[in-house]
Amino acid sequence: MSDPVGALQPGTHAGFAEIQVLPPQGMIALRGDLSDAGVKAAVTAAVPLDVPGPNAASFDGTRGIFWMSPDELLLLCPYAEVAGHVDSIGAALAGTHHLVADISDARAVFAVDGVDAREVLGKLTPADLAPSVFGPGTFRRTRLAQVAAAVLCETDNRFVLVCFRSVAGYVHELLKTAAIPGSEVGYWRD
Repeated sequence: MSDPVGALQPGTHAGFAEIQVLPPQGMIALRGDLSDAGVKAAVTAAVPLDVPGPNAASFDGTRGIFWMSPDELLLLCPYAEVAGHVDSIGAALAGTHHLVADISDARAVFAVDGVDAREVLGKLTPADLAPSVFGPGTFRRTRLAQVAAAVLCETDNRFVLVCFRSVAGYVHELLKTAAIPGSEVGYWRD
């Protein structure tokens, strides 16, 4: 198996918040009846974390389960494990209506870090990012300017974003522009 190659080279850009291009991440899309015990068992066998409820995520380092919609989860695992997990989930759910797909190479992942990380995103998305609404462990689909994205609030000062690989360069430039020093508004500062 060849090494994965991301849309952009991993690296960091320093602004009033730090923008990181993260290395390729193993990702599996799973669609099915999320209330079904067999679906939950197949998911947690692959990624041993709790299956989250709406607008939430369970994560631990390079592993995670993210609620995408009432019938969809996004599973994160090390890149090298994806094919095995897709096969094992497919086998476990044989005879059950589901879809499981490796989407690792179709996505790009970024992190926004720092005290003003929330402000960078606030310039780009219509989502309510108030700490009382969008705190650690919260996950949601939204838009960044004109493109679809998903955002995880990992900690109060760190956000992880997932977008389509095809718009990775655009999203990177959006994030860097939104973090230009001197353009802070200070809305979420105490």
